[in-house]
Amino acid sequence: MAAFFAVVIAALTMVGLVAAPVQAAPTAREMTLTFVRHGESEGNASGKIDTTTPGPDLTDLGRKQARQVAELLSDQRFDGVYASRMVRTQQTARPTALRHRLPIVVKPGFHEILAGDYEGQPESDARDTYFAAPSKWLRGDLAARIPGAENGYEFKKRVDDSLASVVAAGKKNPVIFAHGGMIMVWSMMTASNGADYAQKLQTDPLRNVGRVVMKGNPTKGWRIVEWIGNPQLPDVADCGAGALPLDLGSLAPC
Repeated sequence: MAAFFAVVIAALTMVGLVAAPVQAAPTAREMTLTFVRHGESEGNASGKIDTTTPGPDLTDLGRKQARQVAELLSDQRFDGVYASRMVRTQQTARPTALRHRLPIVVKPGFHEILAGDYEGQPESDARDTYFAAPSKWLRGDLAARIPGAENGYEFKKRVDDSLASVVAAGKKNPVIFAHGGMIMVWSMMTASNGADYAQKLQTDPLRNVGRVVMKGNPTKGWRIVEWIGNPQLPDVADCGAGALPLDLGSLAPC
C-alpha cells in the first residue's frame, strides 16, 4: 500500500480535496463513526492485490490484531458493529462484537475499492495500475474508472448508501470494520477537513487495525477528528493448541 499513499499525497498537494459540506440543519444529530481497517490477511501477506469476495482469511497475526484492537477500543461504548462483505473484516470485527455483546451487521457498500482487471497483480505496481483512478477521484474526476471495476461516483454512492442504512438504524456511535483503500479514499473525498490530514498519508499511513474517526452526519457533512494509522496495541494472551475458544479475562476469542 505504500505506493498508494504516495499517489494520494501528491493528488492532495496539487489540488486539495473536492468535498464540500452541506449546511447543517438545526436539528441535525451528530454521530461518531469509527472506521477500523481489518487485521493482516493472507492477501496482505502474499503481496498481491485481492479484492475478491469473500476473499482471504486473516493470518494468525491478523487474528491476534483483531483481539488486540478489541481490547484497545473496549471503552468506546459502540452501539453498532458493522463489517464489509469480505471475511477479513468480519473476522476482525468478531472480538469487538463479543466485547460489546452486539451482532456483526454486514453491509455491501463497505468493501474494498474493486481492483477489476488488476486483480491478483503485485501491490508494488498499484501506483500505476489499481490506484491510478482513485487518485483522480481525489482531484475531482469521479468519472475515472478502474478498468473492469468501478468509477468514483459508483464507489462513493455504495459507501454512502450503506452508511445511510446505519444512520437510518438510529446508531450514534457505530464501529465499521473495512479496508485501507476504502477508508482513506472515502474519508478524504467526504470530510470537510480532509486536506488537514493529507500529510498523515505520508507520516502515519493506515496499517492493519489502524483507524479513522469522523463526526457529523449526512446532512451537515463529516469531519475527521482522529487518524491513528499505526496504533499501539495492548498485549493479549496467545491462543495456542488446546486453548479455550474464548479468553475469559478479555472476552477476546482465540
